[in-house]
Amino acid sequence: MDYLNYALPVAAYLFGSISAAILVCRLMGLPDPRGEGSGNPGATNVLRIGGRKAAAITLLGDMLKGLLPVLAARLLGLDDPWLGLTAAAAFLGHLYPVFFGFQGGKGVATMLGTLVPLCWPAGLATPFTWLVMAKLFRISSLSALIATALAPLYVWLFCHSAVLTAFTGGMTVLLFWRHRSNIRNLLAGTEGKIRSE
Repeated sequence: MDYLNYALPVAAYLFGSISAAILVCRLMGLPDPRGEGSGNPGATNVLRIGGRKAAAITLLGDMLKGLLPVLAARLLGLDDPWLGLTAAAAFLGHLYPVFFGFQGGKGVATMLGTLVPLCWPAGLATPFTWLVMAKLFRISSLSALIATALAPLYVWLFCHSAVLTAFTGGMTVLLFWRHRSNIRNLLAGTEGKIRSE
């Protein structure tokens, strides 16, 4: 079993490095998301350039990149440090993908995917928080920042694991770093809102 402890995080990173946004855009004949809109290879930018169907497929793909490796680790009986490391590896793969020059997305969907097998109540509470914030403020990035900021608290409250809370907190810090341009726009009052149509 020991070799799985090391193999799963490596596999999780490689799996996370597969860009759903880029692949979906190529398969659907859409422009490369890295060169259109915000330049971010994620579901929100794919929505801008390709519409809801492309964005939904991208969102699902990005979530599965986080969910499947951690679920595999959970089913194999790995303990919390290895579960957390596997989640972090998948998340880092999305942010810094080896297959795409280490230029990846911002990590919201992949982080949400990891939370489901890490601590399923937190995996439900975090996207629910996003939905509530999106309904209130109509700003995707603000909703994501609030929801993921609360994710470590949810993990601690529902699953009582200091290790998983720490790994979740680490992912939140990196996610905030990747959203630094959005944070500047929010402070300036120039961040775009979610389209209502």
